[in-house]
Amino acid sequence: MIYLLEDDSSIRELVCYTLIKTGEKAVGFSNAEDFRHALDEKIPSLAILDIMLPGDDGLYVLKKIRSSPATKNLPVIMLTAKGTEFDKVTALDMGADDYITKPFGVMELTARVKAVLRRSERHDEGEYTLGELYVSIPKHIVSVAGKEVVLTCKEFDLLCYLLDNSGIVVDRDKILNNVWGYSFDGESRTVDVHIRTLRSKLGEGANLIETIRGVGYKIGGASHD
Repeated sequence: MIYLLEDDSSIRELVCYTLIKTGEKAVGFSNAEDFRHALDEKIPSLAILDIMLPGDDGLYVLKKIRSSPATKNLPVIMLTAKGTEFDKVTALDMGADDYITKPFGVMELTARVKAVLRRSERHDEGEYTLGELYVSIPKHIVSVAGKEVVLTCKEFDLLCYLLDNSGIVVDRDKILNNVWGYSFDGESRTVDVHIRTLRSKLGEGANLIETIRGVGYKIGGASHD
């Protein structure tokens, strides 16, 4: 089930119709209060949030989602007309897994939704240890020096992808294709923003992720069980 919080009825109907046609179940809400009531009843597999809403805006709703133990790992996509770099960075820093600006193409929307769902439903078994960094994929646990680190689903997927390619330099296009499931011109900054927030959360483990100037990123020396 996918929940969409969007006050524009035409966009709400279009997005829900598109998702349903691709085989997903989708429900739309015009305000944050109705959205929260539905969230209390049932946690969806994905939430899509507009930012500019009557009453509580989408960023406030995102903050509430990330602060609740029940929904802190819920994948969230922002779908909004606020398309400046500052807006995108703000939302990603707050824990959004992806950011789509209006106007949008339905094929792009579908691809990004499928990518987020596919990554969030990952059930690969595996553990990684790299210095003080420990990652358990089945338990969705990340810790540095024994202290648990809380990551969004997209940050977790990004870290696992780097660890899957331990010792290999991966460029931004490969990261976009494998973690987000798409590659669009101008979207490489999405990778850079997520790397930055990932490093900030890893604390003393941040230096494990190397920036290879003009190419991409690398993490190295992990043992994979």
